[in-house]
Amino acid sequence: MKALKILTQGIVQGVGFRPYVYRLASDLNLNGSVRNLGNVVEIIVEGENTDEFVKRLPQELPPIAKIDSMQVSEIETCNYTSFDIIESGDTYSGVSVIPPDIAICDKCLEEIRNPNDRRYKYAFNACTDCGPRFTVIESVPYDRIRTSMEDFPLCDDCLVEYRQPLDRRYHGEAICCSDCGPQMSIYEGLNKLDVENPIKKGAEILEEGKILAIKGIGGTHLVVDAYNDKAIKELRKRLNRPNQAFAVMCKDLESLKKYAQLTKKEIETITSNKRPIVILKKNEGYKFPESLSPGLHNIGVMLPYSPMHYLLFDESDIDTYVMTSANIPGEPMMIENDEIINGVNDYSLVHNRRILNRCDDSVIRFRNDELSFIRRSRGYTPEPYTINYEVNDLDVLALGPELDVTFSIARDDRVYPSQHIGNTNKPKTLQFLRKAIENMERITKINEFDVIACDMHPHFFTTRLAHELAEKYSAEVLPVQHHHAHSVALANDHGIDEMIVIAADGVGYGSDGTSWGGEILYTDISNFERLGHLEPQLMPGGDVATKYPARMLASILKDDDLIGNYFKYFKYGEIEIKNINKQIESGINVGITTSTGRVLDSMAVALEICHERTYEGECSMKLESAAYYSTEKLDIPVIIENNQLNTTEILREAVRLYQNGAKKADVAAAGQIAVASGLSELAIRSASDKNINDIGATGGVFYNEAITDCVKNYVENNGFNFIQHLNTCAGDGSVSLGQSIVAKKSKKSV
Repeated sequence: MKALKILTQGIVQGVGFRPYVYRLASDLNLNGSVRNLGNVVEIIVEGENTDEFVKRLPQELPPIAKIDSMQVSEIETCNYTSFDIIESGDTYSGVSVIPPDIAICDKCLEEIRNPNDRRYKYAFNACTDCGPRFTVIESVPYDRIRTSMEDFPLCDDCLVEYRQPLDRRYHGEAICCSDCGPQMSIYEGLNKLDVENPIKKGAEILEEGKILAIKGIGGTHLVVDAYNDKAIKELRKRLNRPNQAFAVMCKDLESLKKYAQLTKKEIETITSNKRPIVILKKNEGYKFPESLSPGLHNIGVMLPYSPMHYLLFDESDIDTYVMTSANIPGEPMMIENDEIINGVNDYSLVHNRRILNRCDDSVIRFRNDELSFIRRSRGYTPEPYTINYEVNDLDVLALGPELDVTFSIARDDRVYPSQHIGNTNKPKTLQFLRKAIENMERITKINEFDVIACDMHPHFFTTRLAHELAEKYSAEVLPVQHHHAHSVALANDHGIDEMIVIAADGVGYGSDGTSWGGEILYTDISNFERLGHLEPQLMPGGDVATKYPARMLASILKDDDLIGNYFKYFKYGEIEIKNINKQIESGINVGITTSTGRVLDSMAVALEICHERTYEGECSMKLESAAYYSTEKLDIPVIIENNQLNTTEILREAVRLYQNGAKKADVAAAGQIAVASGLSELAIRSASDKNINDIGATGGVFYNEAITDCVKNYVENNGFNFIQHLNTCAGDGSVSLGQSIVAKKSKKSV
C-alpha cells in the first residue's frame, strides 16, 4: 500500500473539485482526505490504486475546473479508514484562483422552470457547475463563510444536498433555495411594492415602456423594451448618452438569428457558459429603432446568463431587452440598493445579496473570424494569464493607463488581470480601482509588491496612484510606454520573443512627450524602438480637437478652399476656422499627434458622417459602418517619406473625391484602406530592415474589421507572418498585462 500527497493548483476552488476528488477516490477504493489550503487544494490518498488516481485526476475534471500544476510526493501511510473532505486551512500560498462567474447550467435552468421542483422560479439557483464565484468571494480559501452567501445559512433541505457526496450541490458554496437564500424586491421610485412575484411585475413594467433597473449577479443593468423607440430615447436622455449603442439581451439563439448575422465561432462564444456580449452584424431582418444602435452596422448582443434573466423572459412576450450598465458615463456600475433605487430608472428590481466584486459584462468582437476582446471581465476574470518568457521572481502590480483600465497582479509566471475598471479620471472609478486592488490581493494572497508598473504619462491618475502605492509597499515605480505595453500583451499571446508591431489607436503618451497612436515599433519584450509612424499633425486646442474633430480636419487639410464646405461643423463658422489658423501659427495650446484615431475621426467629418464625439471611438466607428456599405472601389494614393505616412494627402484626396460626387461609403472605404496600407508598408519595410518575420497589430483601431483585414492581407501577401490578439484586448484593457510582463522581464530579481 502506498500513500501520496498531491498539491494541485489552477482553477480548483468553487468548481466542485473537492467533491470530484472524493468521488474519484471512492471509485478507486482509496482513503485519505482533501482540503483547501489557501490557494491550493491538498489531497492525501492511501491504498492500492494511488497511481491510477494520479493518472485520472486531470482527465475527468468538472466542467469549470482546470489543473495548472500537480505536485506529487510519496508520504508515510497513516492507515486512514475513509476518505473525507476536511476543514480548510490557509497555510499555503500558491497560484490557484477563484473561477469567474459562470452562466446557469442546464440542470439548474430546468429546475427553475419545473413547477414540481422546490426551486421553481427561484432567481438564485446555482450548483457547483454554475453561478457566481468571483462576485461573491471575499477571501480564500473558498468557503461559504468567506463569501456574501454567509448571510444566508442553509436550510435543512439544502444542507442535506450540501453534505451528500453524490449530489451536484455537494460543497457548492453558492447553493440556496427560496427558504434560505437571497430574495428579490421591486420598488417604484422609493416605494417598495407588495407583490408576490417581483420579476413578473418587472416584466409588466417593461411592457408598459418604463425603465427598470435590475440588480444582477455582479452589477446592475438598466433595462427597456428594445423595440420601444420612445423608451430608448428617454433612457438616453436620462443617462446623457445621446448616441452610444446600447447592448441588448435576447431570450434565445433562434430569436437572435432574426436580426443578426452569426458565424459558427460567434454562436459558440455567445452560447458558452461565459456568456459575453458579442458584437454582431445586423441582417436584413433587423427591425429595431435607429435609436438603439445609431449610425452603426452592428449591435452588441448577449444571451441570458442568470436565473433572473430567464425568468424575466418567461414572464413576457418581449424577446429582446436593452441591457446597459447602470452607471453615469465613466463611473462604475451601481451595486448598492440605496443607490439603485435613487437612480434614473422608474422602477428597481433588487435583491439582498451583497456584491463583493463588481464585474461588468465582457465584450467580444470577431474580425476575419478571429476573436478579439473589447472588454475582458465577467465570465473570464480572474482567470490568470501565463507569461510565456523566463521572468524574475518579483511581485508586480501594474495599474494600466487611464481610460478602459484594468490592473494586473503578477507573481512567478502568472498574471492575474482584474475585471474592467473604467475611466480613472472619474473620482468614483478611481475609488473602485483602489477597492478592487484590495479585493484581488485577498483572493490571490499577494499583498506585497516589489514593482508598481504604470503608464509613462506623468499626469494620469493611475501614475499618481503608482507613486502612492510604491511608498506604501516600499516598491519601485516602473513607467512603461503605452504602445510598448500594448505590443507585449500581443506578443505574449503567441510567445514571440521579438516582433514588429503596428500600434494604432487614439492616444498614448510617447517617449518624446507628444501623443502617439500610429506607430511602427520593434520590441524584444523588455525594450522597444520606434521605427516609423504617421505624419505628425497639430491638435489646435489639444484634447478639444478629439471631441470636435472638425478642428483636427482643418489643421490637417491646411487648405481654406477644401475646408470651406465644413463651416457648419464649427460653432462660430468661418471666424472659428480663422482663429484655429491663428492658434496653429502661434503654437499656443497646440498639441502634436501621430494618432490614427485622429485621422479616422477627421475623415468621418470630411465625409459628413460624424462631427462630434459623444462617446469614445464614435466617429471612427461610424466611419467603419459607412464604409461597410461600399459598392465601388476607389483609390487614394499612399505616400511614405522618411518612414512617415503622409496623412495630409490622404485626407485631402478623400475630401476631393467626396466633393466631386463620390459616394461617402466608397470614399470611407478607400480612406481606411489607404491608412491601413500605409501602416502595413511601413511595418514591412521595418521588418525587412530588422530581418524579422512576425508583424503584429494592436491598439483600438484594430477592432475595425476592414482595417484589420487589409493589414492582414497586405502583410501576408508580402510573405510575412501576421499576428493579432488571441486572448487579450487590442485596446487598453490589456495594457496592464503588458506593463506587468515588461516589469517581470526587464527588472532584475531581488
